[in-house]
This record gives sequence, structure tokens and C-alpha cells, in this order.
Amino acid sequence: MAPEIRDPEQPQLPVVAEGETAPVAKARKLTLIPLIFLIYFEVAGGPYGEEPAVMAAGPLIALIGFLVFPFIWSVPEAMMTAELSTTFPGDGGFVVWAEQAFGPFFGSLMGTWKILSGIINIAAFPVLCIEYVEKLFTVFTSGLPRKLGILVFTLILSFLNYLGLTIVGYAAVALGIVSLMPFILMSAIAIPHIRPRRWLSLGDNSVKRDWTLYFNTLFWNLNFWDNVSTLAGEVDRPQKTFPTALFFAVIFTCMAYLIPLIAVTGAVDVPFSLWETGFHADAAEIIAGKWLKVWIEIGSVLSAMGLFEAQLSSSSYQLLGMADLGMIPAFFSNRSRWFNTPWVGIVFSTAFCIGISYMNFEDIVASANLLYSLGMLLEFASFLWLRRKRPEINRPYRVPLGLRWLALMCVVPSGFLVVIIVFAKKIVYLVAGVMTVGGIGFYFLMKLCKAKKVFKFSNGGGSGSGIEGDPVKVKTTVVVV
Repeated sequence: MAPEIRDPEQPQLPVVAEGETAPVAKARKLTLIPLIFLIYFEVAGGPYGEEPAVMAAGPLIALIGFLVFPFIWSVPEAMMTAELSTTFPGDGGFVVWAEQAFGPFFGSLMGTWKILSGIINIAAFPVLCIEYVEKLFTVFTSGLPRKLGILVFTLILSFLNYLGLTIVGYAAVALGIVSLMPFILMSAIAIPHIRPRRWLSLGDNSVKRDWTLYFNTLFWNLNFWDNVSTLAGEVDRPQKTFPTALFFAVIFTCMAYLIPLIAVTGAVDVPFSLWETGFHADAAEIIAGKWLKVWIEIGSVLSAMGLFEAQLSSSSYQLLGMADLGMIPAFFSNRSRWFNTPWVGIVFSTAFCIGISYMNFEDIVASANLLYSLGMLLEFASFLWLRRKRPEINRPYRVPLGLRWLALMCVVPSGFLVVIIVFAKKIVYLVAGVMTVGGIGFYFLMKLCKAKKVFKFSNGGGSGSGIEGDPVKVKTTVVVV
């Protein structure tokens, strides 16, 4: 019997049983503008959180980092994401790429690394939000109010995610515009106060540079371009929309970081030890007054909302894609009857993130970065291997380089990934090592569950690939609730 080929341009209704289709509302596809802002929130969400780079290494090195790092990391990752997302335009993204390149074990391991790093990253946003809010309302500094604030913030935003990806996309547009406006104003007001000599400072000579904090700050603020790939099955005309959206999102994101950093480091002369997370709000008060500080504080909350929504969407659709590939039980493919959202993935991701959201912010960032680094090394390897071993695949967007130049393009960011791994703390190594061993064990546990029929699994393939001629394409059985 010939395998079933899914048309990636057409939405697919989930199947309840062989031959029966559940009465679910037709899903609306993501268009270009909402996708640009979703990518923006997958990666950045504004200059909130870039401040520790100045504290760690001084203004000059911080500015160089945010100017150079996009070229050695963001652009290669975005180009790779554009090619592979248009080649495999289904939910699951990087999990599909690793599975197609190296088989189900590496697909599962990729899924483990990325879902854990993604959820850890999501957990950072309630913390980041509270760290800004506590500057206005000191009651959230510690104790029960702080814990309740993080919990309520997480639950409300998870429910918004349940309402649908289209709603999340347009909410991202509104949140992005409103949260960036105070930084545009602050940068404009700061111009008369800028003293270029301040940009040349290398920091306080009496304080040792914290390279771990510096690299983790750069990496955390400018990575996760590939996360949007897990939503490829939900995008309108992904072969055309994805490359365009990634192109504009890279420019938009880098400017959103650089312009405020240039303005504040040039206009504000304070000890670099004060450049902790949230300092932009204090700088706004110095530059323009209390009113702008309050606006930036409000913007930080809106930005955290956008970051949370975008990355929770990616995590939940990644789980859906893994279920379609038969890597995890089929109930992770369950979609809401009313909103067509993967509600099981949303609930799972939310519960996990609540459990770890009370860690120290820097530890959250470092743990997410190390797991993400391991996944990205496998991702670059998958990209090169697919180019070499499967040249016949139709690639609607193709990075215009031969294999040797592609290898060079991937070597530079891979070297940075090694730096991130080398500079990690012992506790981060321990956490990542335990999670990796757990991921390997999880793969064999799922194999055992399949053999013993403990859970119901998809036959494999599902909607994860979406490429013509995919030998593992078969019908997926999914329940809509």
C-alpha cells in the first residue's frame, strides 16, 4: 500500500479512528507579520535581559558582542532554519531533521534536549518579569508574594496559549510594538547626553571579568531561531513565508538590542556593577524621568508575556510533532476541539516550567544554554548530513552555498557552542548530564512501552516531515478532545 503524502499547504483534520474525522474547527494559518513577531519573541522580546553583558565585560566588549554575534550565530542559524523548515514543512521541526538524518534515536535525543532547554527557558520569563516588577512593587522581592506572582503569571499566559496560535501571533504583534516604544523614546532622548568615550570603556579594572555571564547573556539573548521550526505545519505557505519572516526578524531583533545599548552606555555614567538585569529601567529614569521608568517596567511585563507565549507554542507543537513521529505516546497529539491547539503539550510544558521557575535566574539561563548547545551541535550535523546524503530532496529555499562553505558556516557557531559548554559551571554540567542520561533512558523506555503496548503510539511519520517521497510517511491516529 502506497504511503500517504500530506500536502503541506492544506490543513489536516485529526483522525479519531480509521475512516472517521473529528468535528474540529478549521485551523487558521499563521501569516507573515505575526510570524515575524513570533520569531522575534522566540529569540528576544526586546532589550530586556541584555544588561548583564555590560556588568560582565564593560560597554565596549558588550557592544562588540551584540554587533558581531548575530553574524557568527544568528544569521547561520536562521539560514539553516529557513532551509530545513521549508524542506520539512510540518510540526516537529529540528526533531524531524535529526530523525531524517540519523534515525529515531537521535531524533528522540534531540527532542529531549530541546524540550528541556525550551521549558527551562520558558521558566525564566516569569522570573525576569518579577525582577522588573519588584522595582516598582517591593512586595514581590521575596517570600510568598513572589512565588504566587510567578505562579499566577504562568497559569494565565498558558491559558492564553490554549486559545490558539493565530491569537498568540497577533498578540505578539501588539506586545512587540508596545514594549519597544519606551526604548525608542529613551534612545531618542539620550542622544544629547551621549559621550562616545564611554563606549570605549573596558569595565572596572578592579573587578574580574565574568566571561561565563557574558557569553551566557549573549547566547541567551540571540539564540532559539530554530524554535519556530516546530510551528512549520501551522504556517501559511511555509516555503515562501519562512525565509522572508526569518530575514526581517534577524534585522528587527538585532536593532532592538543594539540601539538602546548604544544609547544607554553612551549617555549614563554609573558603576558597571549596577548593570544587572532590569537596569534599563533605572537608566530610563536617569535619562528622562520616573514616567519612562514606569513605562519600561510595564513593557518588561508585556515582553515577558510575548516571550512566554511564543516559546510555549514551540514546545507544545514540538511535543505534537514527536507524537506524530511515534516517539512519544499519541495522546500528546490531542488537540482542542474548539481552538485546535495541542492542549496536552501546553499542560505538560506549563507544569514542568512551574516546577523549575523558582531557580536562580542565571542558573536557569546557563542550564538552558548548555542543553540547547548540545541540541544545536546535533542540528548543524543533521543539516550538513542531509545536504550530503539526500541531495535529491526538494528544497524550496536553499542556502546558496556548496557543502564545503556550509561546513565552514557551521564550524564558527559550533565553536561558540563549545565555548558555552566549556565555561559552564559544575552544577550546570551535573543538571545537563542527568537530563541527557534521562533522555537516553526515555528513548529505550518508549521502545519498551511500544513493544508492551502500554500506550498508544502513532505508526511514525505523521505530519512531521511533509516532504514528497518520504519513505516513512503513514497515516497518524490522533484523538481530538
